[in-house]
Amino acid sequence: MDVRVRHVLRVASIGVLFLLSAIRAADASGHGPVFGAATPTLGKGGWSFDQAWMGQSMDEGDTSALLRSMISVGITEKLQLSGSLPIAIGEGSATPSGRMMATMSGNRDFESILGWRFQTRPVGEGARLESTVYIGGLLPFDSTRAGIRTSPAGLVSIASGYASRSHYFWAGATHVHHAERADDRLGPVTSLTLVYGYRPPAWRKDYPKPDVRFFVEATGDITGTSTRGGRALDTGGRVALVGPTLLLLYKAYALEGGVLFPVYQRNRSMQPDERFRFGVNFTYFFWPSRANGH
Repeated sequence: MDVRVRHVLRVASIGVLFLLSAIRAADASGHGPVFGAATPTLGKGGWSFDQAWMGQSMDEGDTSALLRSMISVGITEKLQLSGSLPIAIGEGSATPSGRMMATMSGNRDFESILGWRFQTRPVGEGARLESTVYIGGLLPFDSTRAGIRTSPAGLVSIASGYASRSHYFWAGATHVHHAERADDRLGPVTSLTLVYGYRPPAWRKDYPKPDVRFFVEATGDITGTSTRGGRALDTGGRVALVGPTLLLLYKAYALEGGVLFPVYQRNRSMQPDERFRFGVNFTYFFWPSRANGH
């Protein structure tokens, strides 16, 4: 059976089991931006299912696109576990570039992330300062990328910021580091993100009214040098991207999407420049009768 077909069947099976285990749907009040790191986590016993479509367009004409399905569960009020699976579309770009989303890899990896919202401090009516740390692991489904043998990787991320009924601001940093395999190693990736969000007065309505939030997101990726056969390749570089995103929330549903455009690039000869990145994500939330969203 084709690998892509197996992935589709696997994701579909998980989705069916997940739907059967749900108790009831409720308000999807807590949700972050498309690309950047943010602080929201699910409440205790809450579940969510995400279906994302993401990709990059490169100057050399290559375009990579990936579907990714993610299931998240709230273990406690401040502890959340997520797992996601990829469904590749096409062959992708010649050389992996950056990290597509803070919560989901843009590569063909199984990824699991544990998030702990370790700090929450009220700073006024309906406003709070929060900080969340994430630790995770990635297990590649492909054996090579751009001729480099793949290997498992570790991830650590932190996000901190301010959220109110009208304004949102988050700053985050994520680092992914791959293990070595037969003298091959994919270059490490460090991503820095900034997010500003605004919720117009007309949309500050109580549940179950629709809720719209506008974001401006910025991502900076520092990609290290990959090695093949113990020899360093002329890969990696730096890129900074900025763009608009939009989040629509209604009852138990969330739909968001956006695009980032490069404002600065300095890549090595084997690392193609980017033209833009895009991301679209659909979320369905489930809450047991006593769980609350955050």
